[in-house]
Amino acid sequence: MTERQIIARPLTQADFAPFGDVLDAGGEADRIINQGLCGRYHDRARLDFGPGGRAGISLFRAEPRTLPYRLEMVERHPEGSQAFIPMYEAPFLVIVAQDHGGQPGNPLAFVTTPGQGVNLHRGTWHGVLTPLSAPGLFAVVDRIGATPNLQEHWYETPWQVVLHP
Repeated sequence: MTERQIIARPLTQADFAPFGDVLDAGGEADRIINQGLCGRYHDRARLDFGPGGRAGISLFRAEPRTLPYRLEMVERHPEGSQAFIPMYEAPFLVIVAQDHGGQPGNPLAFVTTPGQGVNLHRGTWHGVLTPLSAPGLFAVVDRIGATPNLQEHWYETPWQVVLHP
Protein backbone atom coordinates (compact mmCIF):
# COMPACT_ATOMS: atom_id res chain seq x y z
CA MET A 1 0.00 0.00 0.00
CA THR A 2 1.55 3.31 -1.09
CA GLU A 3 1.19 6.27 1.23
CA ARG A 4 0.09 9.67 -0.01
CA GLN A 5 2.01 12.75 1.14
CA ILE A 6 0.95 15.87 3.03
CA ILE A 7 3.40 18.73 3.48
CA ALA A 8 2.98 20.33 6.93
CA ARG A 9 3.27 24.10 6.76
CA PRO A 10 3.41 26.80 9.44
CA LEU A 11 0.13 27.47 11.23
CA THR A 12 -1.48 30.84 10.41
CA GLN A 13 -4.95 32.15 11.24
CA ALA A 14 -5.68 32.85 7.56
CA ASP A 15 -4.94 29.27 6.45
CA PHE A 16 -6.59 27.68 9.50
CA ALA A 17 -9.78 29.82 9.56
CA PRO A 18 -12.03 27.26 7.79
CA PHE A 19 -11.24 24.73 10.54
CA GLY A 20 -11.02 26.79 13.71
CA ASP A 21 -9.13 29.47 15.61
CA VAL A 22 -5.41 29.91 16.26
CA LEU A 23 -4.78 30.69 19.91
CA ASP A 24 -1.74 32.86 20.52
CA ALA A 25 -0.65 36.05 22.20
CA GLY A 26 0.78 37.69 19.10
CA GLY A 27 0.63 41.41 18.43
CA GLU A 28 -0.64 44.03 20.83
CA ALA A 29 -2.78 42.95 23.78
CA ASP A 30 -6.47 43.87 23.56
CA ARG A 31 -6.42 45.13 27.15
CA ILE A 32 -3.87 45.80 29.85
CA ILE A 33 -5.04 44.47 33.22
CA ASN A 34 -3.74 43.52 36.68
CA GLN A 35 -2.29 46.89 37.64
CA GLY A 36 -0.77 47.32 34.19
CA LEU A 37 1.34 44.15 34.42
CA CYS A 38 -0.67 41.77 32.22
CA GLY A 39 -1.80 41.88 28.60
CA ARG A 40 -5.17 40.25 27.93
CA TYR A 41 -5.58 38.76 24.46
CA HIS A 42 -9.35 38.75 24.64
CA ASP A 43 -11.90 36.28 23.22
CA ARG A 44 -9.54 34.39 20.89
CA ALA A 45 -11.83 31.41 20.12
CA ARG A 46 -15.44 30.60 19.32
CA LEU A 47 -16.35 27.86 21.80
CA ASP A 48 -19.42 25.80 20.89
CA PHE A 49 -20.79 23.06 23.14
CA GLY A 50 -24.12 22.37 21.47
CA PRO A 51 -27.43 21.63 23.15
CA GLY A 52 -27.18 19.57 26.32
CA GLY A 53 -23.44 20.08 26.67
CA ARG A 54 -21.20 22.15 28.88
CA ALA A 55 -17.60 23.28 28.80
CA GLY A 56 -15.05 21.06 30.44
CA ILE A 57 -11.31 21.46 30.94
CA SER A 58 -9.26 18.27 30.80
CA LEU A 59 -5.53 17.60 30.75
CA PHE A 60 -4.07 15.33 28.04
CA ARG A 61 -0.57 13.86 28.12
CA ALA A 62 0.22 12.52 24.63
CA GLU A 63 3.25 10.57 23.47
CA PRO A 64 5.52 12.63 21.18
CA ARG A 65 5.60 11.68 17.49
CA THR A 66 8.21 12.31 14.81
CA LEU A 67 8.08 13.43 11.21
CA PRO A 68 7.48 11.89 8.81
CA TYR A 69 4.22 10.95 10.51
CA ARG A 70 1.85 8.23 9.29
CA LEU A 71 -1.78 9.42 9.26
CA GLU A 72 -4.27 6.57 9.19
CA MET A 73 -7.30 8.05 10.93
CA VAL A 74 -9.08 11.34 11.53
CA GLU A 75 -11.94 12.08 13.88
CA ARG A 76 -14.50 14.79 14.54
CA HIS A 77 -16.80 15.94 17.30
CA PRO A 78 -20.24 16.81 15.88
CA GLU A 79 -21.59 18.19 19.16
CA GLY A 80 -18.92 20.72 20.09
CA SER A 81 -15.66 22.55 19.51
CA GLN A 82 -12.37 21.33 20.96
CA ALA A 83 -9.42 23.53 21.99
CA PHE A 84 -5.86 22.26 22.48
CA ILE A 85 -3.66 24.54 24.57
CA PRO A 86 -0.10 23.30 25.10
CA MET A 87 1.24 23.60 28.63
CA TYR A 88 4.83 23.87 27.37
CA GLU A 89 6.44 25.95 24.63
CA ALA A 90 7.13 23.56 21.78
CA PRO A 91 5.53 23.02 18.36
CA PHE A 92 2.92 20.36 17.68
CA LEU A 93 1.33 18.96 14.54
CA VAL A 94 -2.27 19.85 13.64
CA ILE A 95 -4.03 17.87 10.90
CA VAL A 96 -7.46 18.91 9.59
CA ALA A 97 -9.73 18.13 6.64
CA GLN A 98 -12.83 19.68 5.11
CA ASP A 99 -16.06 17.70 5.32
CA HIS A 100 -17.36 16.32 2.01
CA GLY A 101 -20.80 14.79 2.53
CA GLY A 102 -19.99 13.28 5.92
CA GLN A 103 -16.50 12.11 4.89
CA PRO A 104 -13.18 13.93 5.27
CA GLY A 105 -11.58 15.46 2.20
CA ASN A 106 -7.82 15.51 1.64
CA PRO A 107 -6.09 16.43 4.90
CA LEU A 108 -3.96 19.50 5.49
CA ALA A 109 -1.18 19.64 8.08
CA PHE A 110 0.16 22.56 10.08
CA VAL A 111 3.00 22.93 12.56
CA THR A 112 2.43 25.39 15.39
CA THR A 113 5.04 27.77 16.70
CA PRO A 114 5.89 27.57 20.41
CA GLY A 115 3.05 29.15 22.38
CA GLN A 116 0.30 28.58 19.78
CA GLY A 117 -2.78 26.50 20.45
CA VAL A 118 -5.86 25.74 18.33
CA ASN A 119 -9.60 25.62 18.75
CA LEU A 120 -11.26 23.24 16.29
CA HIS A 121 -14.77 24.22 15.22
CA ARG A 122 -17.60 21.79 15.84
CA GLY A 123 -17.60 18.97 13.27
CA THR A 124 -14.06 19.62 11.95
CA TRP A 125 -12.25 16.45 10.88
CA HIS A 126 -8.84 16.35 12.59
CA GLY A 127 -5.95 14.09 13.44
CA VAL A 128 -5.25 12.95 16.96
CA LEU A 129 -3.24 15.11 19.35
CA THR A 130 0.29 15.01 17.93
CA PRO A 131 3.03 16.66 20.00
CA LEU A 132 6.46 16.70 18.40
CA SER A 133 8.36 16.68 21.71
CA ALA A 134 7.92 15.74 25.36
CA PRO A 135 6.17 16.32 27.67
CA GLY A 136 3.12 16.44 25.37
CA LEU A 137 0.96 18.05 28.07
CA PHE A 138 -2.12 20.00 26.94
CA ALA A 139 -5.13 21.67 28.51
CA VAL A 140 -8.15 20.69 26.43
CA VAL A 141 -11.43 22.61 26.51
CA ASP A 142 -14.27 20.64 24.98
CA ARG A 143 -17.85 19.47 25.33
CA ILE A 144 -18.91 17.36 28.26
CA GLY A 145 -22.33 15.75 27.78
CA ALA A 146 -24.29 12.51 27.74
CA THR A 147 -24.69 12.17 23.96
CA PRO A 148 -22.07 10.61 21.64
CA ASN A 149 -19.59 13.16 20.33
CA LEU A 150 -16.96 11.20 18.40
CA GLN A 151 -16.86 9.98 14.80
CA GLU A 152 -13.78 8.32 13.29
CA HIS A 153 -12.73 7.83 9.68
CA TRP A 154 -9.96 5.35 8.79
CA TYR A 155 -8.24 5.96 5.44
CA GLU A 156 -7.94 2.99 3.06
CA THR A 157 -4.58 4.41 1.99
CA PRO A 158 -2.61 6.18 4.74
CA TRP A 159 -1.01 9.59 4.35
CA GLN A 160 2.57 10.51 5.18
CA VAL A 161 3.03 13.96 6.75
CA VAL A 162 6.38 15.62 6.08
CA LEU A 163 7.74 19.02 7.10
CA HIS A 164 7.57 21.97 4.72
CA PRO A 165 11.08 22.62 3.36
